[in-house]
Amino acid sequence: MSIDIATVRRIARLARLALSADEAEKMCGELDEILAFIEQLLEVDVQGILPMTSVMPTTMKMRQDVVTEGNHAEEIVANAPLSERNFFLVPKILE
Repeated sequence: MSIDIATVRRIARLARLALSADEAEKMCGELDEILAFIEQLLEVDVQGILPMTSVMPTTMKMRQDVVTEGNHAEEIVANAPLSERNFFLVPKILE
């Protein structure tokens, strides 16, 4: 798969990145290399291999599931720049 300049510019716009023409050209090559590596990884046979979280055998550290104090919503949002009915208000970032 080959990435063209139009695709790079679209991805940059969606990520809200400002790329110069030289940076966009460089990004085309880098994205092509990343996609080539992913295609190479897809060729690896992983049948029968269990998913792992680490290369070293470990066990999950568990804690007791106990009820702690709650109902402090007013205190939690007290220092928020904007809040409404105990919810944080954030600026809209999607078009």
